[in-house]
Amino acid sequence: MLSKRFDNNWDCIILTHDQFGKIPQSDVTKRTIFEEELADVERSLDALDESGNQWNNRKLVKGLEKRKENLGVLLANLRYDIEKKKDEECVDFHAMGIDHIFVDESQFFKNLMFQTRHTRVAGIGNTVGSQRSMNLLIAIRDIQMRTGKDLGATFLSGTVIVNALTELYVLFKYLRPGELAKQKVSCFDAWAAIFTKKATDYELSVTGAIKRKERFRTYIKVPELAAMLREITDYRTAEMINLDVPAKNIQFLSSTPTLAQEEMINRLVTFANSGNWLDLGLSRPEPENLDKAKMLIATDIARKMALDMRMLDSLRFNDDPANKASMCAAKLYEYYNRFNAQKGTQFVFSDLSTYKPNEWNIYSEIKTKLVLDYGIPADEIQFIQCAKTERARKKMIEKMNTGEIRVLFGSTAMLGTGVNAQQRAVAIHHLEIPWRPADLEQRNGRAVRKGNTVKIWGDNKVDIFIYGTEKTLDAYKFNLLKNKQLFISQINNGTVAVRRMDEDSLDENSGMNFAEFVAILSGNTDLLSKTKLDNKIMQLEKEQAIFNKARYKAERTIIRHQEEIEEGKLFIQRVSSDIDYVRSYAGTDKITMNGQSYTSLEETGKALHYVARTNRDDQLRHIGNCMGLKLLVKAEYHWTGSFERNMFFIEGKSGIKYRCGMTGALPQSFKYAAEYPVTTLANLGQIVTRKNIEIEAKEKEIPMLEKIKDSVWTKTHELAGLKTECKILQEKIDASLKAMEEEVIPVEEVA
Repeated sequence: MLSKRFDNNWDCIILTHDQFGKIPQSDVTKRTIFEEELADVERSLDALDESGNQWNNRKLVKGLEKRKENLGVLLANLRYDIEKKKDEECVDFHAMGIDHIFVDESQFFKNLMFQTRHTRVAGIGNTVGSQRSMNLLIAIRDIQMRTGKDLGATFLSGTVIVNALTELYVLFKYLRPGELAKQKVSCFDAWAAIFTKKATDYELSVTGAIKRKERFRTYIKVPELAAMLREITDYRTAEMINLDVPAKNIQFLSSTPTLAQEEMINRLVTFANSGNWLDLGLSRPEPENLDKAKMLIATDIARKMALDMRMLDSLRFNDDPANKASMCAAKLYEYYNRFNAQKGTQFVFSDLSTYKPNEWNIYSEIKTKLVLDYGIPADEIQFIQCAKTERARKKMIEKMNTGEIRVLFGSTAMLGTGVNAQQRAVAIHHLEIPWRPADLEQRNGRAVRKGNTVKIWGDNKVDIFIYGTEKTLDAYKFNLLKNKQLFISQINNGTVAVRRMDEDSLDENSGMNFAEFVAILSGNTDLLSKTKLDNKIMQLEKEQAIFNKARYKAERTIIRHQEEIEEGKLFIQRVSSDIDYVRSYAGTDKITMNGQSYTSLEETGKALHYVARTNRDDQLRHIGNCMGLKLLVKAEYHWTGSFERNMFFIEGKSGIKYRCGMTGALPQSFKYAAEYPVTTLANLGQIVTRKNIEIEAKEKEIPMLEKIKDSVWTKTHELAGLKTECKILQEKIDASLKAMEEEVIPVEEVA
C-alpha cells in the first residue's frame, strides 16, 4: 500500500525484489564498495607473498590477480562515468533520498560477493555473489554513508541462516560494516580467523571416491558469535509468541533398495574408481565433461538413483512395488481416505524429477498410481507447475483451501515461500531430502501454519513423511539436516551452551566424512557406537557448562549481595544521623535564600519558581538553606541538547543529597512548592524502611545461593568414563580406517 503526501514526497514505496533491482545505484557508492573489495584482494595477495607459499598456490594467486585486474577495470569505468555525469542531473537511488529499506524474505540476498584466500575450502558458500545482492549492498551502504551509522536497513526473514553459519558474515557485511571495522574485521578471512576453524578430513563422495578435503566445519567462540547476532536481531519463534499452529509429527519412512538400485550402487563405486562411463551400464551417451567432472556426474546419478531408477533410464528400468513412488502413493491414499469427510489435503515435495509434459517424472508416476490403482479422481491431484500464470496459481491455491484439490505436487522453489494453502492440510510428503535446513522449513511451513483447521478436526497435528532408501545417504542426510537446524536455531535464539559447533561435512558439492559413510553403508558397529558416545558426551558437557555457569553466577551474586548489604547498612547510619539532626533542629527559619528568610509559603514558592525558570547550570548549585541544610539546584538536559527542567536537592549533614522534585515548576502551586523540601526531610524514615527491606531480602537469598555455590555436579565420573570409552573406540576405528585408506587411496590416485 502506498501513501502520498500533499508535497509529492512518498512516505513508503513497496516494490518487488525485481523492481527494486531496476533502480539505478549511485556510481560514487559503487566506487567506494569496489575500492574496498580491491583492498581486500590486495591484502590477500600481500598475505600470500609474506607467507612464502605463493608458488604452492599459483592457481589461487592467478585467480586473485585476475580479480584485481577486473576490479581495476570496473573502477576505471566508474570514474569515467562519474566524470561524464558530473554536470548531468541523474535520478538514482542516492538522489531519491530514501532513508530506510525494509527487505522481506532477505535470505534471497545472501549471495553477496566477498574476497577470500580460502578458495579451495569447502563450505564457505558463493564468493562471486549475485548482481541482486550487490545492488542491495550498494543501496544500504549509500544510506549508511549518509548517516555515518550502521543503520538504514531492516531484514525480515523466517530463515536468517539458510544453510551454514558462514552466512552470518554476509549479514554483518550488510548491516554492521562500522562494527566490523571497529573490530578490525576487514574481510571474510579476518572474520573466519576469529569464529571458524578449518578441518582436514577424509571425505567420500556419495559414489565412493576417497580424498582429503579442507572445509570450515567447526565454529569456535560460538556464544560471542550468537551475541553479535542478537545485537541486531529480534528473533521470535512460534513457541515464543504462542502462535496457534499445528504440531509437527515427523516420520522417516525407510525402504530397502530394489534389486536395480543395489546393482547401481555397486556400479557407481566401480565408476568412481575407473572413470569409465561404460561401467554404469546406462544407454545415454557419455557426457562431454566427464574427465573434468567425474565426481559431480556420479553424485547426480546417485541422487537420482535413490529417488527412482527410471530417472536414469525410463525405458530400461521398470516400476517396483518397493520404490518411493509406490510407498508414497499408498500413504497418500491412506490419508485421503482417513480425512475424506473433511476433504483433508496433502502436499508432495520433490526438487528432482519435477513435472514435465510428455516426459517421465515422479509426479506423474505417483498421480497415475493414485488414479488407476486407488481410484482417486484425476482433477483432485494437481501439479503447481501447471499453473502458468499468477491468476491460475492463486486459483489452484484457493481450490486446495476448499478441498477441491486434495493432493498438490511441487518443488521447494515453486510450492514453498508465499503459498498459503494450509486450511485443510493433514500431511506433507518429502520424496527426497533437500540440502538446506531452510528448504525443509519452507516445505513444512505450507501446512504447519496458522489458519489450518486440523485444530478443530485433526487433533491439531500435521504428519510429515520423509522417504528414504537404505544403503544410500538418505537417512544420514536427514539426520545431518536436523543437526544443522539445531545449531542454527540455537544461534538464533541465544540458547547456545557450547563454545564449539561441528556442522559436519556432507553437502551438495562434495561428500561426507569417511568414517560416517562406512558406518552407514557397512554397518560398522564401532563407528555407530562412537557416534552415540559423541552425542552423549556433548549433552553431558552442555549440562556441565550450564551447571558451572549457575555456580559461578551464585558465587558472584553472593559477593555482590554482601557488598550491597554492607553499603546499605552504612547508608542507613548516614540517613539516621540526618533524621536525628532534623528532629533536634530548633530553628524557626524553614527556608532561606540569598540570606533572606521568607515570611510566607507563597513568597518562598515564588522564589523557588524563579530559580526553576532561570537556572541553566548542569552542576549542583547552592541557592539557600532548608532547616540549616544546603538547598541545591541542578539543570537537566535532553540528549539532543535542549533544556528540560531543574531538579532541587537537600544535602544532609551526612553528605547525602536528597532529591525533592521539580520544586517551583508550576506557578499555580507556589504554596505546595515551598513545602517540598521540608516534606522530603520529614519522610527520611521511609528511605530507611525501604533500604532495610532490600537488605533483608538479600540476607534471605544468600543461604540459597550458598547452597548452589557449594553443590557438586554428580556426573563428573560418568563423563570421564564416556571420554575414556570414546578414546579407546577411536583408536580402534583409526586402526581399521588406516588399513582401508591404504587399500582405497592408491585406486583414487590412479584414477
